[in-house]
Amino acid sequence: MATAKKYWKGIGEINNEVSTAELAATEFNEALPTADFLENDQLESTSTTRRDFLKFMGFSTAAATLAACEAPVQKSIPYVVKPEEVIPGVASYYASMIQDGFDFAPVLVKVREGRPIKVEANDQSALGKGTSARVQASVLSLYDSNRAQNPTKDGNAVTWEEADADIISSLESASTKGLEVAVVTNSVVSPSLAKLMSEFKRKYATTEVYEYDAVSFDGILSAHEQAFGVRAIPFMNLEHSQVIVGIGSDFLGTDLNFGNESAYAKGRDPRKGQMSKHFQFESNLSLTGANADERFRVTPAEQHKVLVDLYNAVAGAMGRQKLPGGGASAADAVAKVADALLGASGKSVIRVGSNHASAQAIALELNRMLGAYDHILDMNQPLLLKKGKADAMAQLTSKMASGKVGVLLVHGVNPLYASSDRNAFSEALKNVDTKIYSSLYADESAAAMNFVLPANHFLESWGDAEYRTGHFALSQPVIQPLYNSRSLESSMLTWMGASNTDAYAYIRGNWENTILNGASWNQVLHDGVYSTDKTAPISSTSLDLTAGARDLSQMKTGAYQLELYLKTGIADGKWANNPWLQELPDTISRTSWDNYLTISASDARELGLSNRNVSNGALNGSLANITVNGVTVSNVPVLIQPGQASGSVGLALGYGRTMAGKVADGVGVDAWPLYLNGQHQQVDVTIEPVEGEHEFACIQLAHTMMGRSIVKETTLAEFIADPKAGNPEIHFETIRGEEHVSKVNLWDEFDKTTGHWWNLSIDLNSCIGCGACVVACQAENNTSVVGKEEMRKSRDMYWLRIDRYYSSDMDKDRAKEENIGAIDMYASMEEPSANPEVVFQPVMCQHCNHAPCETVCPVAATSHSLEGLNHMAYNRCIGTRYCANNCPYKVRRFNWFNYTGNDQFADVNPAMDDMGKMVLNPDVTVRARGVMEKCSMCIQKIQLGKLEAKREGRPLNDGEIQTACAGACSTGAIVFGDFNDKESEVAKLAEEPRAYHLLEEVGTRPSVFYHTKVRNKA
Repeated sequence: MATAKKYWKGIGEINNEVSTAELAATEFNEALPTADFLENDQLESTSTTRRDFLKFMGFSTAAATLAACEAPVQKSIPYVVKPEEVIPGVASYYASMIQDGFDFAPVLVKVREGRPIKVEANDQSALGKGTSARVQASVLSLYDSNRAQNPTKDGNAVTWEEADADIISSLESASTKGLEVAVVTNSVVSPSLAKLMSEFKRKYATTEVYEYDAVSFDGILSAHEQAFGVRAIPFMNLEHSQVIVGIGSDFLGTDLNFGNESAYAKGRDPRKGQMSKHFQFESNLSLTGANADERFRVTPAEQHKVLVDLYNAVAGAMGRQKLPGGGASAADAVAKVADALLGASGKSVIRVGSNHASAQAIALELNRMLGAYDHILDMNQPLLLKKGKADAMAQLTSKMASGKVGVLLVHGVNPLYASSDRNAFSEALKNVDTKIYSSLYADESAAAMNFVLPANHFLESWGDAEYRTGHFALSQPVIQPLYNSRSLESSMLTWMGASNTDAYAYIRGNWENTILNGASWNQVLHDGVYSTDKTAPISSTSLDLTAGARDLSQMKTGAYQLELYLKTGIADGKWANNPWLQELPDTISRTSWDNYLTISASDARELGLSNRNVSNGALNGSLANITVNGVTVSNVPVLIQPGQASGSVGLALGYGRTMAGKVADGVGVDAWPLYLNGQHQQVDVTIEPVEGEHEFACIQLAHTMMGRSIVKETTLAEFIADPKAGNPEIHFETIRGEEHVSKVNLWDEFDKTTGHWWNLSIDLNSCIGCGACVVACQAENNTSVVGKEEMRKSRDMYWLRIDRYYSSDMDKDRAKEENIGAIDMYASMEEPSANPEVVFQPVMCQHCNHAPCETVCPVAATSHSLEGLNHMAYNRCIGTRYCANNCPYKVRRFNWFNYTGNDQFADVNPAMDDMGKMVLNPDVTVRARGVMEKCSMCIQKIQLGKLEAKREGRPLNDGEIQTACAGACSTGAIVFGDFNDKESEVAKLAEEPRAYHLLEEVGTRPSVFYHTKVRNKA
């Protein structure tokens, strides 16, 4: 299919800023700091080129200065008595789960010699396959040396026995005086903890429990409680949906995404001859909006009008009463979407992101009319992961302020950071005699408490959860507590005076008495999950929508509106001190180590705000103050974001920490003061430009592939008519006539017929750009964190990146007829970056069978294997970087520093810390300075799989070996296997008409191949 699309990575590229692109693609764009390590006046006084520098170094003893970078020495602790279950060099896997108040996932934990080092997906979960970037990174937080390590009272270290005695005395005193014992925690999804809290309340009769979710979902919870009698969120299964409509909901990102992406991808497989149609109305360009077939930009207030208009369109067609209000400006889009919803009645669904109870009630009734609760939205076994009530904390604050609370116990939440009402909460705290804080960190809230009690990490704890009605999960400790910490269950049992304070005994006893129903505890513990046929006791009540619809439509708005959102890496900020998550480039902006005010190009021009690329290609931006209801956040960096709705701005929560730890403190700005009334949409906003400039760590122009045809796409209709649509075959003119690219070869072919031939398939249609694969690769292969300054220089060390490409339709025929050049053609368009389509493309070493890197390496450090892989011998590499310059895919990373031994990286690289070193995978060498790194296709996993099959005397089974990226992928976009096994999934995928190789015309013959993206649009 001939395409008129122009693919571009950033505004600098679409504006034809050649210098910017060149700077970003130039490896050596700064003067070498020779004076920093050479005391030589001759060099210091000259503008030394790289070539001259190497000449000088090659003929002087100063070369030893750079060569003296040896691999770091790792401390080892020998066993005195080796545990029976531990075999040195062989990993053990344990089923567990992560449940931190925001994320939830049943997982498998890889343990080496007693150290948890990797988290994998537990495919038996009722939430689908795969993990998120945050779940993948959770293992690193276990080894955070900034965790609270010992109990303290009023800032002084105490023993657990001393703390317990004082706390028990305070609890008894408060109960005797009739003062409330307030327990504040995140949503209690553990049936054992819920039972324990009931027992705790019987012991201390004045106890009240407040379930608090920092990011409120009270709107959807309240609407479903009123309509169905159950305070829960319907489980959404998108696999069989035909039409999906998102209104301000990032349901593939951070909006109640518990398995959504897996089912979403299954419903969008074009090989079935059909795929769901996804419409998205939103203000910020979200991960979900980027994956939509058709996306419409609307402000936050307009989202509510769109919802009312959609309801009225559907209700009118069904002969039902309409609601007052509506009148969205996107009338044509609403009519089109309404027709699609009606045409797929029974297999269509709407998801609304607003936290207004009225908006969620309208969405609920609209889904009822469309029959979504019959097939897609499950209220029989709904999600139980969120339970917080919007007014709970306000009630508690009022009680504390009036002196009615004698003891406050806070666990798992940080109310003096993640709340817009924190000032009132802080003042009210002064009237509470005993304040107890159970947490992983001595963070912002800890400073105001009497007792700070270190809590266990989930990998150190026993725990359980009922995450859906009838669906349970268990967590088990895979390592002894690293610090002097204790679980909340053990603490409460101790304070109750229980004879047995062991959390394991309590949880197991509760399961055997109330949950297992004769099933084996050991088997459930082995599996990690357990399901029953239990259902929620739902009823059905109609909702009155009239007043709510009128209020939503008449909402007073200002010149600008704000959409607060959550990044896929940092989310609500709980794990902000995790460097893997801080450095993970944002899916959309490709910026790390920051949050920022996203704004449209037209609004930026109107306000005098701008972004610019400096001499080394790094991005800088203006600063602004943003004010909502008299609350101002100052000096917010501004990022011009294609796809942002005019009249709206976006700002991520979770940043601006002050007591999170050395990694997170001072990173970004704190947006929680703007999260007023638990609403992430604020509609009366003032923006004021201020003096100054911010430096971003943005890599959107790094590793560019120079605009060549790397993304291939088509529409569903074209694909059905011609399966090779969008993926035309490439032919060259030769002396023998025109021949297919596969027949044109300057190289001798490798023998691909014997042994294994490893291939990797990546389906652009399934990849949603979540980033889980990036963090999984980092965890598996000991990839270094380099920090913001190095990221600004495009020196990231990722072996796998996810390129994000915007695309705009260009009328090239008209330009040719009118003799308009490319620059003028782009400029003549009204706004080429206003609402682009988005494609995500994971790129790693392509393991070329005719690899350009291999031919230019003077020491054969990179070479080809007999199994189709491109290897790197680190101890042979001398760092010429010829291979990186010769790689058309820009996937090689030069190790500029000894990241595990240089004090410059002490605050960001976990391997610079004795505790952080424990997360390193012993199967993968930690690279010393001065070598080239790249994807190895997880060769350590391949070798282990082959050895296990050989030991058992059997051939390898398809799927038995999984690369880290494939194992983490929740959508199944990445598939790894043996191409020579013709029954393997990857071999079958290679034969599909959508399959193509990246830059196939270059003739590199990669072992990685892609599949054309298919959009379901006209």
